[in-house]
Amino acid sequence: MASMSLFRIGSALLVAVTILYGIHYFIWVRLGRDPAISPAWSRAIAAALAVLCACVVLGFVAHRLPRFPRVLVASVSWVGFTWLGVAFLLIVGLAFGDLVRLFVGIAARMLSDTVPDVDRRRALARILAGAAGTFAVVMAGAGLRGALGRPAIKTVKIALRRWPAHLSGYTIVQLSDIHVGPTIGREFIESIVATVNALSPDLVVITGDLVDGSVAELGRSVSPLADLRARDGVFFVLGNHEYYSGAKEWIRHLPTLGIRVLVNERVSVAGLAGFDLAGVDDPTGAPDMARTLADRDSDRAVVLLAHQPRAVFDASKLGVDLQLSGHTHGGQIFPFHVLVGLQQPYVSGLHDHHGTAVYVSRGTGYWGPAMRIGAPAEITRIELRRS
Repeated sequence: MASMSLFRIGSALLVAVTILYGIHYFIWVRLGRDPAISPAWSRAIAAALAVLCACVVLGFVAHRLPRFPRVLVASVSWVGFTWLGVAFLLIVGLAFGDLVRLFVGIAARMLSDTVPDVDRRRALARILAGAAGTFAVVMAGAGLRGALGRPAIKTVKIALRRWPAHLSGYTIVQLSDIHVGPTIGREFIESIVATVNALSPDLVVITGDLVDGSVAELGRSVSPLADLRARDGVFFVLGNHEYYSGAKEWIRHLPTLGIRVLVNERVSVAGLAGFDLAGVDDPTGAPDMARTLADRDSDRAVVLLAHQPRAVFDASKLGVDLQLSGHTHGGQIFPFHVLVGLQQPYVSGLHDHHGTAVYVSRGTGYWGPAMRIGAPAEITRIELRRS
């Protein structure tokens, strides 16, 4: 069993390193080789890419090395993750340039029998490389500004058929995908807590991916969550990143901050005439929605917390009124939402799935690069009433 686990980890690392190498090689080809710049500049670009690639790897592993100085962890993580965002934007710009190159080549062959000469190809390569670089830098700057600002308060009004009439106007504040870790710390949590408490919610829910690290590493950073205030309490469900960070420890630790962790569990909220609040485990763990929702009063509304939107496939079959999810970050960096949409049924916002309302938060923090483009962070204030 242990050897199989090591094999899977080794295989995953090999795939990740191969992809990372492929990305950086493609960038070097388009920025350092094709434009036919001087050998010195080409070597300088190759060296810079090698260093930045190493920072990406260190950014992922350094915070899990207990003897690695925390100041260096933060510095390496900022460089590595920021470059990862820039690299993604470069890939987008360079790929678009390849399309331009393709169309120019086709047009040239259609208009004449001669193939464009070497000088013209090099000139086009330089123009496209410069355009891609400019695009990446400008968009990265906008993305940094979008991620490092305060999350917007987004109010969403939802009408549910079985919602108790006397609870019209009931408010749930949803936080999701905060990702406390190498580049998000205690100050950010303190700011979020102050914002949430100012909204005076009836209920606060956190739909997973709170942390990227262990309790020992991040316990102090998340401790301000103990100051969250809501009339009916604060609830949490696990995301996939909790499983990468020691889920069992976090399940034990969060209740010390006054946060109720729901692991395939259902509770009654707002008394006998209230509603059911259910929480299911992330698919990385062992979700059991059927057991979680078994033997409940079918006349009562049920709100389900599920980290990943795809849980709605089962939720709609089991009569869930409202599902609150995160996980997608709304794509975080445009146009990454296209890829997210291949894996999840909904990327952001409010949707109706066969009678079940599902709201997908764009997330309150960010993961990896401190960038958000076309997907601003949010603290969601959900106002419920009877339809």
